[in-house]
Amino acid sequence: MNTTRDLINGNETKAMINFAIPMIIGNIFQQLYNVADTVIVGKFIGANALAAVGSSFSVMVLLTSVIIGFCMGSSVVFSLIFGAKEIDKLKNCFFTAFIFIGIVTVIINVGSVIFIDEILAFINIPEEIYWDAKTYLQIIFYGISFTYIYNYFSAAMRSIGNSVVPLVFLILSAVINIVLDIIFVVPLKMGIAGAAYATIIAQGFSAIGIALFCMLRVPLIRLKREHLYFNKSIFKKISNYSILSSVQYSVMNFGILLIQGLVNSFGVSAMAAFAAVVKIESFAYMPVQDFGNAFSTFIAQNMGAGKQKRIYTGIRSAVKIITIYCVIISALILLSAKPLMYIFINKNETEILTIGVQYLSIVAGFYCLIGYLFMFYGLFRGIGKPGVSIILTVVSLGIRVILAYILSAVNWIGIVGIWWSIPIGWALADVIGVILIRRYYVNNRKTDEGLA
Repeated sequence: MNTTRDLINGNETKAMINFAIPMIIGNIFQQLYNVADTVIVGKFIGANALAAVGSSFSVMVLLTSVIIGFCMGSSVVFSLIFGAKEIDKLKNCFFTAFIFIGIVTVIINVGSVIFIDEILAFINIPEEIYWDAKTYLQIIFYGISFTYIYNYFSAAMRSIGNSVVPLVFLILSAVINIVLDIIFVVPLKMGIAGAAYATIIAQGFSAIGIALFCMLRVPLIRLKREHLYFNKSIFKKISNYSILSSVQYSVMNFGILLIQGLVNSFGVSAMAAFAAVVKIESFAYMPVQDFGNAFSTFIAQNMGAGKQKRIYTGIRSAVKIITIYCVIISALILLSAKPLMYIFINKNETEILTIGVQYLSIVAGFYCLIGYLFMFYGLFRGIGKPGVSIILTVVSLGIRVILAYILSAVNWIGIVGIWWSIPIGWALADVIGVILIRRYYVNNRKTDEGLA
């Protein structure tokens, strides 16, 4: 079984799509973790429980985004070294990143348990759902280490061109999650705690499974004693990429958490509607987010191999792919907003339905903007400028948060102002991304004669 694959040869469009598809499918199944919780909780426990799970999800995304950001940042370094075919250096890099991210995970896990009440107070959890949200989060926190293990080995596998193995373990764990959700919540009547236990058991399966596979079946990730040492230069590079990528993801999800807190101030119906549309959108534009991550690996491997012309061609192909996908998915969401909301709520919950359909009618038409933004994130990480991705994230979310708080405070605008702030933030960040990549393209064209 071939467990590695380079992205530095062959047709650029085909290479990116073939590498991205397993990541997209895998993330679809990963989203089933949360959707299973949301649907089953909303249908069998009620609107308050749905609101609690939705708010808890925002907290978990923020905390795990730090770990995922570290893994993704490390993956760029892995890809650069793999593209340059420096195998011993790559193995030492795997070891260094594993220890580094593991320490970060322990700190996050301990901190989240200690400060859970402060976290819930920060996002304005209403009194009527406070204990449900706290119960759910306390259990979910036990699975943070599984998030670290799975994402670390997934990052390692994807950096060497294998996006299929992470997919396999996600599919299996998603099936486990759904089955346990139904068993724990419906016949066993474990309530919101049952949904949380189902999730961490499934996460544990995917984490342990992929770790064992990599250690037993992937020679490139199997380390020897000579690779287990501290290399200051490699650590510096890993920490630089990892911290910047983690900051980007943390800023992004912290902004989302601020929006969640603002939505919470509009009551339980708004919270429940927002929880539903977030899940709908996770499926709608999640494929372009995964494509952006795959694009980052494509760019990094070709940077390591010194193939600048291939990078320029890849950028043009990525724009076309993202545009086609986003136009199609926007049309589908706009045409089916109401049926999609009914997946998560009962038909008699008209207020929640109205708010959710209103959100989708405003935001869904602009998915191309978030698609291009994910492409810019992947591009700048891949070319060794992760700091630019932070700038774009700060612009996008900073504008969104500021506008959301200003517009929603106007009586005749209200919660609609929160929804309109989202595409406006995307658009401004995209404009900056275009300016910066054009500048990069021009500067490199001066030194790469005949390219582009």
